[in-house]
Amino acid sequence: MNITFIGGGNMARALIGGMVARGVASNAFAVVDPSADARSTIAARFGVATFAAIESPSVAHAEIIVLAVKPQNVRVASRELATLLKRQIVISIAAGIRLTDLSRWLLGYRRLVRAMPNTPAMIGAGITGLYALSGVDPDGRARASSVLEAVGGTLWCERESDLDAVTAISGSGPAYVFYFLEALEDAARALGFGETEARRLALATFSGAIRLVEQSDSEPSLLRAQVTSKGGTTERGIAALEEAGVKAAVAAAARAALARAGELGDLFGSES
Repeated sequence: MNITFIGGGNMARALIGGMVARGVASNAFAVVDPSADARSTIAARFGVATFAAIESPSVAHAEIIVLAVKPQNVRVASRELATLLKRQIVISIAAGIRLTDLSRWLLGYRRLVRAMPNTPAMIGAGITGLYALSGVDPDGRARASSVLEAVGGTLWCERESDLDAVTAISGSGPAYVFYFLEALEDAARALGFGETEARRLALATFSGAIRLVEQSDSEPSLLRAQVTSKGGTTERGIAALEEAGVKAAVAAAARAALARAGELGDLFGSES
């Protein structure tokens, strides 16, 4: 399976690295990037072919083309790519770009998949939401899955609008986690711990709790109840979180991110 990446940034490198680690040969990849530094870096790291522009030689052998450029650059890249497409699956990982707009920029091309990976994909621990137009057959969907599974799990959505919800939860979600870790570290320092000890306590607590959930058949609410002894310290702490409306604040954050995802789709889609 030959794959051309339009854009050689961090996510393209993560995907190539993940597939190479799974045994895909380096000569299966090509990368198009106008930056000489980016081309040099990715060629040195993976030994892949690189091109400075979207031209026939860069996509001639591709079965899959991954649009991995910034959202504001997708329209221009699509216009350059449109006349070179044959039967390739085109996967867009550009946040906020709707497939109706991408198809329009690609002169009506329909073999399109939209993907929303998140930042843990950089270390192979991501989760990616996927949606395909009707022009993508089951084999095409399987091929798209195989690309994104190189950096973590995948979740296919029935409606493209569901990808905005994926963005609100898993796309923006790592920042919510970092925010909570930041707060836990701040609390540890306020209780007298130094920087190193506060970081160690917060990270070990969070990562250990996640591992416990992953290895348990119980829901998080039950695990929480099991460590919340009546009249104990945890009960008092949870009560403080409830009084502060933390759950409601998390829900509000997700709704705000969802709304912004829709706004960005409207903004990028307004380009003719």
